Amino acid sequence: MLNGPTPTTLLNAQAESAQHLARSALAIVDTLNAQPMYHSPDIRAVYARLRQLAHLATDSADHLLDAVGLLDDTRAGLPVELGDGVLAVVTEQEARRGAGRCFTLAASLTALGAEDALATAELFIAERRHRGFVPECRPPALSPTQDTTLRAVARGDVAITSGKPYLRSEDLRVSISTIRALESRGLVMREDCPDWFRDERVHLTAAGRRDLAASFARPRFTTPAATRPPARPAATAARAAVR
Repeated sequence: MLNGPTPTTLLNAQAESAQHLARSALAIVDTLNAQPMYHSPDIRAVYARLRQLAHLATDSADHLLDAVGLLDDTRAGLPVELGDGVLAVVTEQEARRGAGRCFTLAASLTALGAEDALATAELFIAERRHRGFVPECRPPALSPTQDTTLRAVARGDVAITSGKPYLRSEDLRVSISTIRALESRGLVMREDCPDWFRDERVHLTAAGRRDLAASFARPRFTTPAATRPPARPAATAARAAVR
């Protein structure tokens, strides 16, 4: 991104995305405030996580905009701040290195944002179920593989490279056929990825978010083991052997 022909355009787009994330988190807080509910420890944790996400996203956007300002000022021949109030005119290469540091800070602030958002949503749904509030939407019928893939997409772990899934976690296994199956049901979608090493990123659609939320905190039933006949008593078995 920073070595491309239009780094400021891409950085501005990322900053706008981070600001949208912050606004969305605060909008959820407003939505929760409008609902009468008991503020249990879990609900208070949901509030804290949402506000934390908003702050982290806002700080991330600020770092990205700092990178844009650094690059713009350098191209205009203006001095930039090097720290401790020191101003100097720097080369474009030095400016890009400085912008890279800003970008690294921004990325670190939101690196766990998707994973924490998923955990927060599941915590909220579980607490509401505990209080007797059941989501109106019925969860979709998904295979275990599809369910795992849907959660991986929600965590931001799935991208597409050369037509094959790329996963941030080595513990996951996702096939392109599973992604296509979820796409055909309107649960996930792809979009171009700004990362030069990834072609597309996979995201949940609105239907995917709704259906995944409906599956949270539901009891998981296991198939009972096949019924076996009672073992024959030792003495009876011995007599049968003699006969």
